[in-house]
Amino acid sequence: MLHELLLSLVGYTGDLIIDEREHQNSLGIPVSNEHRSFKLAPDISFIQPSDRDLIERIISLGFYYRELDRFATKSRNLSWIRSANPNNELSNKNVQEKQSVYRRAIANGIVEILSVYRSAVLHIEQKLLSESIPILATITQGLNKFFVLLPPLYELVLEIERDDIRGGQLLNLLHKRCHCGVPELQSCIQRLLWHGHQVMYNQLASWVVYGILQDQHGEFFIRRQEDRDVEHGSSNPDISEKLARLSTDDASLTDWHLGFHIFLDMLPEYVHMRVAESILFAGKAIRVLRNPSPAFQFKDPVYNQQIPKVDKKNQVSTGRFPFQKESFVDTNLIGEELLPQSEADKIENMLRDLKESSEFHKRSFECAVDSIRAIAASHLWQLVVVRADLNGHLKALKDYFLLAKGDFFQCFLEESRQMMRLPPRQSTAEADLMVPFQLAAIKTIGEEEKYFSRVSLRMPSFGSAVKSSQVDLPKTGSTSASLSNASSEISLDGWDGIALEYSVDWPLQLFFTQEVLSQYLRVFQYLLRLKRTQMELEKSWASVMHQDHTDFAKRRNDRLNCSVSQQRRQRFRPMWRVREHMAFLIRNLQFYIQVDVIESQWNVLQAHIQDSHDFTELVGFHQEYLSALISQSFLDIGSVSRILDSIMKLCLQFCWSIENQENNPNTSELEHLTEEFNKKSNSLYTILRSSRLAGSQRAPFLRRFLLRLNFNLFFETTAQGVLNIVRPSPTLPVFNQQ
Repeated sequence: MLHELLLSLVGYTGDLIIDEREHQNSLGIPVSNEHRSFKLAPDISFIQPSDRDLIERIISLGFYYRELDRFATKSRNLSWIRSANPNNELSNKNVQEKQSVYRRAIANGIVEILSVYRSAVLHIEQKLLSESIPILATITQGLNKFFVLLPPLYELVLEIERDDIRGGQLLNLLHKRCHCGVPELQSCIQRLLWHGHQVMYNQLASWVVYGILQDQHGEFFIRRQEDRDVEHGSSNPDISEKLARLSTDDASLTDWHLGFHIFLDMLPEYVHMRVAESILFAGKAIRVLRNPSPAFQFKDPVYNQQIPKVDKKNQVSTGRFPFQKESFVDTNLIGEELLPQSEADKIENMLRDLKESSEFHKRSFECAVDSIRAIAASHLWQLVVVRADLNGHLKALKDYFLLAKGDFFQCFLEESRQMMRLPPRQSTAEADLMVPFQLAAIKTIGEEEKYFSRVSLRMPSFGSAVKSSQVDLPKTGSTSASLSNASSEISLDGWDGIALEYSVDWPLQLFFTQEVLSQYLRVFQYLLRLKRTQMELEKSWASVMHQDHTDFAKRRNDRLNCSVSQQRRQRFRPMWRVREHMAFLIRNLQFYIQVDVIESQWNVLQAHIQDSHDFTELVGFHQEYLSALISQSFLDIGSVSRILDSIMKLCLQFCWSIENQENNPNTSELEHLTEEFNKKSNSLYTILRSSRLAGSQRAPFLRRFLLRLNFNLFFETTAQGVLNIVRPSPTLPVFNQQ
């Protein structure tokens, strides 16, 4: 009886001690999981009721041991690896669905606890056989601590199997169970949690040291994007198509923008979202650093310095690229330069220290993650800013998208001025733009300008892009902005769709995303309309002055027509005054945007670039730069933006009307344009001087702009008239005399 009792403690039943479930099944009586346990055989009558209760309490440990051992054996079973082949699909399907690396780790911890329990049972057996001491009292005393360990562990295993808890969810469950008032149980659960964290640290090491996602069973909180698409039944086909399209260009670019995401279901609650985002960023950065684009290796400055110059004649005679052989030799070398092995070892040592700690310390974990993220961000900054010449590309975007090269766009608008008087032709609009664009480049762009070849001009609604250079650039990893706001803004004419594209190579697509280039394009189209309006106002003045000088010369030669010339001069004088009001507003607005907004924000961005050595910080500073350009230029205020577009439209119509006065005088149209301009300009001044704008930090230089506009209180006086609904007197009273 003693040996059967001891055998039952390690999960074996017999005639004296039976499994209640098997006994009930033999009798055809169903039994629930809550009443499963080991019991004394009901036909044993020589045991006292008190002893019977004590024995059944003791042998319940044997039942818990057997169930825990069954869970551990099942979770640690690796036979599915051998069965994972096409010839054994059924077995593979049945086994692989329930596999979990985290469960296997927890099972290893349970095996450790069960081994301590078996040693205690063996010690009790040796003690009972060597001495004549009370059996039940000795067993109870020897296994007393397991009464508080095995039942909760059994409940834990039941919950894991019932709810199919795996991965980060399992860590979360164990972390909650650690908060209990029983020290022995707490240390036991902490040991299980330690085993689970070993798996998590191994996955972290693979992700942040090598950029490899080791997650065969979908248990890590970092996942591939296509895994989520499969789970949701490809509910977003646009993302899937975008992924497929990008993957053909550059795998690292795909991984960075769309490749991975945080899977919240597997993120433990004690890991903050900010920490998870840092881990996601660090892994993606390491993937970029360890997998440089082949095209980038030829442009690496350090690499190019090591290559001797080759005579062009020899290059042509050999008929092959002279650097081709060396590039294959140094492929791994460049990858190691982007992320030195010493830095990878430093990251690995941080994770090793976390693994060796017996307890999980949240602060230590977060500090280690922050340090790893700082290392990855620093080397990514070195790649993008130093090696890829980020500042040069930022300067190029400022020159062409923010119109810093004013001579080029002035020349382009002058060359295309007559063409833009007519509506664009659908079939040849872009080809028509090609001529003035190239002429402007020949006149203003020097040969030393290496970024102009990346710029191309296009009319999005009329076809393909017009390249700025006849020399085709490498298309690997190129990114371009497209027009997306044609329907949301007031259209001046058909040429409003003029857009710029900028070709970006690896790894600058990480910085200049599609959204960033779209923001640049939005500002460019606004500035180009403004410059075109300013040029038309100047050209109209020049045209009228030329006509006036011609009339003056004729008047000296022909005194009979003197009165006609004076009459024409008298008729145009009010037009000149209105044109000057328009030019005054447009000039000040243009000066405000180019100097007070763009130049000041550019200086702030340059200071940040000099001080920062963190890639994510740099992305944030650049986004602040773009947001400031858009907000301080009033592009995000619908009412102001609409008024500005209306003013530019009125200015263009006024200029064209003035030039047509000789052939087709139309004073009523000019009066209407003048009245509308006065209303719009005064409304603009009223909105801009409101406390919501002028009194806030949204536009810190707005007061300077208002001071320039209202230096003689003219705008304030006329604006008050608009607010009091007093119609201003006609600006062109002389017209009624005709």
